[in-house]
Amino acid sequence: MAAPEALNNNNAGSPRLLRPQDHLRPFQPPSHTNHENGRPDNADDVPPLPTVIAHIHARVQAFLSETHPPDSLLASVQRQTRTSLEVVSTALSRYSLSELSVSYNGGKDCLVMMILFLAGLHPYPPLSANPDDTSQAFKSAAATVIPSIYALPPDPFPAVEDFVISSAKAYHLSITKYTTAPPASTLRSSFEDYLHRHAGIRAIFVGTRRTDPHGAQLTHFDQTDGGWPDFVRIHPVIDWHYSEIWAFIRHLGLFYCELYDQGYTSLGGTSDTYPNPKLKVDSDSNGDGVEGCAAGERQYLPAYKLTEDVEERLGRN
Repeated sequence: MAAPEALNNNNAGSPRLLRPQDHLRPFQPPSHTNHENGRPDNADDVPPLPTVIAHIHARVQAFLSETHPPDSLLASVQRQTRTSLEVVSTALSRYSLSELSVSYNGGKDCLVMMILFLAGLHPYPPLSANPDDTSQAFKSAAATVIPSIYALPPDPFPAVEDFVISSAKAYHLSITKYTTAPPASTLRSSFEDYLHRHAGIRAIFVGTRRTDPHGAQLTHFDQTDGGWPDFVRIHPVIDWHYSEIWAFIRHLGLFYCELYDQGYTSLGGTSDTYPNPKLKVDSDSNGDGVEGCAAGERQYLPAYKLTEDVEERLGRN
């Protein structure tokens, strides 16, 4: 079995280093300002998990209360959000929190999935369906971290590593990290080892969408295939479109991995991931094109400028 790795931030040279507190800024309620330094009180503190969950829930509910034209993109995102929250609610009715985990790799889809999962945990700890329930499973629902698995390629981008580290701290994810390097270590062997070490986990939230490889036939709840360790894959964003993912991220002001601003639309390893050719811009002799792009220099529009699902993985081998 593959051995998990420690998750340490040793990529200090990344161009944009996010602090854990940065990820939480879109969810911060109005706060008192320290007039001596002009910053909000406790601006450098990461609140405990119940507070983070409550703030995320409030922000998502505020979005759902907005009025948008029925045929608009944001109205579609609202409908998708409500469906995803129903999936989270169904999962919590089937499993105790101690039986759930999150597969998180810092990508855009996993980010939206994780935010919706946390929003759906409010109130935290979850209320037991049985008021007399004093079982150990229910008592453990008040955990201070969310168990998570991070399976990455053998050649990860430093920017992705940095993003996972800072966001995991912000959202209280207890990450177990695996590097997949077939045939010695595969995605399957990583999950086998993870479940061996976390024997109580029965279901794992995954950020797969229908246009991803092997996603076409998936539902919101799917048992693993034969030959895989036995657990249920939960797919809250399976039916979200590419444009809806980005509309949610940008409308809520979520921080995301900086590679997306450089034209990457699907993140893998450094050897098989490139800026999406559909987003390439060649500046002309007059300097038109991407802002700050010198004449004749090739640049790429940010990932959210892409609109078609089928073009998302054109930057992947």
